[in-house]
Amino acid sequence: MNPRQTKVRQPNVRQRVVAAAAEMLARHGLNSTSIREVTRRAKAPFGSTYHYFPQGKEQVVVEAVAFAGAYVSENLERHLQAGPVEGLRGFLRMWREVLIRSDFRMGCPVMAVAVEEPMGEVARKALDTAAGVFATWLSKLTAALELHGRDARSAAELATLIVASVEGAIVLCRAQKSISPFDKVARQLESLLGPPKVSLTTPSTRP
Repeated sequence: MNPRQTKVRQPNVRQRVVAAAAEMLARHGLNSTSIREVTRRAKAPFGSTYHYFPQGKEQVVVEAVAFAGAYVSENLERHLQAGPVEGLRGFLRMWREVLIRSDFRMGCPVMAVAVEEPMGEVARKALDTAAGVFATWLSKLTAALELHGRDARSAAELATLIVASVEGAIVLCRAQKSISPFDKVARQLESLLGPPKVSLTTPSTRP
């Protein structure tokens, strides 16, 4: 193995801190995520955090939410290339694996900052970032559904139902320490992505 290639593949301090913050948000929520603990988990010097993130926790949290959101968005977009059904399945599979692999200790870091009571500027900016992430997921799902025959309103409503249902299922699974709620929701969502119904205003092709 080329040592230079090994070095390139190693995430730098900044990347490690952002990734560690995203994991802490997913496990412990916004208010329990501290810079000191994030740097410890990232195996980064505490002082270096303020070199890379001069705005402190506020900047780390915002970037962590954006990082997690972008990762999910890329995963979703890749699966949506095969259609909304495959996009949904990929989206579901990713979150299912997160829950099982973490023994139901990890949830969605984006949702984590959206459900806590705002505490100062950190929470407000993180909440704005979370809103933007959710909007991106909804936009991608809506566009895929429209492309495959849904009208704009139906596509937007179904996309909202998908994201809201998955996020809610994650909460139930963590509370119950069981994947059962997630699988039940997944089956119902897949059943909704059948062929779009013909509009009553569509002219009949029968003679």
